[in-house]
Amino acid sequence: MKLNKQVFLDIFLIFLGASIYSFGLVTFNIPNQLAEGGVTGLTLIIYNWTGFNPAYSTLLLNIPLILIGLKIFGFKSLVYTLVGTFSLSLNILIWQQFNIVISVENDLLIAALLAGLFGGVGSGIIYKIGGTTGGTDIVARIIEKNIGLTMGRSMLILDIIVLLLSLSYLSLKQMMYTLIAVFVFSIIVDFVQEGSYSARGILIISDKNDIISSRIMDELERGSTYLKSEGAFSNIERNIIYCVASHPEINTIKDICKEEDPKAFISILTVNEVLGEGFSYEKMKTFKRKPKVK
Repeated sequence: MKLNKQVFLDIFLIFLGASIYSFGLVTFNIPNQLAEGGVTGLTLIIYNWTGFNPAYSTLLLNIPLILIGLKIFGFKSLVYTLVGTFSLSLNILIWQQFNIVISVENDLLIAALLAGLFGGVGSGIIYKIGGTTGGTDIVARIIEKNIGLTMGRSMLILDIIVLLLSLSYLSLKQMMYTLIAVFVFSIIVDFVQEGSYSARGILIISDKNDIISSRIMDELERGSTYLKSEGAFSNIERNIIYCVASHPEINTIKDICKEEDPKAFISILTVNEVLGEGFSYEKMKTFKRKPKVK
């Protein structure tokens, strides 16, 4: 990963997203006892059980997960995940020091809407860049890679488990408002990110198809298909690469294209449903490309 203006801008935006997310957590979730999904939800459970600061438990829970997930991260993804994790923890600590109080007059509905809004905007910014704040994002990627269950589904299951555990300190009423916050969170994330966990179809037109498709298969273990095409103006026949990938992989594919052929034409399509290897059932343990027949 080359250090350039884009990388520094990405890191700044990850920090900004973590700041927005943690502001909602400290200002609305914690004072109104609204739970969260994922590792953040676990930190709130620990906080309500023991009083241990979520700023510190966020790091303590995420670092082991990052170490476990080292094999599935590229260098760029690892750096962005570390930045996101430390940014979240630091910003929680910062907002706690400011001790900003925004009164919602004991209206849990308003608190839930604001918690979902800030959480969704912050997380959406981070996901849009290809970063994460660690947590269940890492676990979901591991599950996707080894079991084949999509990130969206696995994250939903993990969030449900954490929310059920949160009933140990929440009333049923608070849990219902938490679900409203989670629902708003998911809508806002989709709005900011345009579907951060949904699959995408990618069409790539390039003079370096062989190299690009080879790197996609080697680095992401995603298959690709050549579609025959003919230019309407030039009448030149060429292959178009078509592949389907999960959203966190899109940035990697764009980086590959940029490195190999900056002039490559890329079209990213929304895919409503994907069935097959790597999405609806387990990937092959060893991904091998068939040799070309000359």
